[in-house]
Amino acid sequence: MTSRRTLLQGTLCGTAAALLPSAAASASGAGPLLRLPAPAGPYPVGLRTVHLTDPARTDPWAGGVRELMLTVLYPARTVRGFPRAPQLTPAEAREFADYAPLVHRGLPEPGTVDWGEVLTHGHAGAPPRPGRWPVLVYSPGGGDSRTLGTSLAEDLASHGRVVVLVDHPGDASQVELPTGMRTTVLVGPPDPATFRTMLDTRIADLRVVLDRLGGLPLAPVMDLGRIGLYGHSAGGTAVVYAARGDRRVGAVANLEGYLDLDPAPVGPDRPLLLFRTDGFEGAARIDSSWASVPGRRELLADANHWAFTDLGPLVARLRAVGLVTEPARAALIGTGDAAATLARVRRGVGAFFAGHRL
Repeated sequence: MTSRRTLLQGTLCGTAAALLPSAAASASGAGPLLRLPAPAGPYPVGLRTVHLTDPARTDPWAGGVRELMLTVLYPARTVRGFPRAPQLTPAEAREFADYAPLVHRGLPEPGTVDWGEVLTHGHAGAPPRPGRWPVLVYSPGGGDSRTLGTSLAEDLASHGRVVVLVDHPGDASQVELPTGMRTTVLVGPPDPATFRTMLDTRIADLRVVLDRLGGLPLAPVMDLGRIGLYGHSAGGTAVVYAARGDRRVGAVANLEGYLDLDPAPVGPDRPLLLFRTDGFEGAARIDSSWASVPGRRELLADANHWAFTDLGPLVARLRAVGLVTEPARAALIGTGDAAATLARVRRGVGAFFAGHRL
């Protein structure tokens, strides 16, 4: 199948948003084939979406004012009467249907699964639980939508945090803005200049989000004296560089992102988690770019790059029902038990931030 767009490929690129129920499973009355794992914390999770603009910047991909889309997850006082939000809007699901088998070979072809029916565990519009909660800001992998980080974010929120997922339009596979749908403009592996533009844009986006946290609808329950950043792949790279010199950020978690954006090594200016898998094809570059960086190091065994994302449990389920081959599973998420791997990611990231009062 030929697509008019090809997502950014390579070791820093992300993959699909969430995979959803098969038409056959839904028609049989068996319910959704694929579900996101429930968060494990004591609090139910509320969810709101936020649109931001940055009039000070011109969008490097499309021109005009730079726009961002956020999902904000938070501990809810009650979720009774507030529906669980879908992971993708209907328009996003239609766009993503073209991408699934193109982003990573081995994912199901269009029509095999329904990309528009999966539900998050975030209840749209639920009232926040009183308190002042630490804030964590997330940047997804290159080419990814923010929605691919839902499961980890929901778990972090269920343990008493406000979590802000950031989409990077023009880079993200698809994101629906109030002004219309944006799809990726990146075609094939980026040249060095394009790659640098992508990272510089992400860093600037994250700094705008940090500047605007006090104006978000959930600001009354945010403790802006306790802020952390975390990101996967290109997002891991971006959060480390965005935090440099910004004393608002108390700690940073890098989930398998390279740290060679600049010649100068990353300095020890704040606590840093360096979390990686043992199966990532970019291991040599990770080893090189992390070699002189101080931080807490953790290894995810029997895992691959996208085990940090929602693809972990979802690809495992697709493999179990024969919709993904074993080689594709291993290339995406590794060979380990998906539930145990997800639990390890949640514990590792959660414990790191908790150890720094975040």
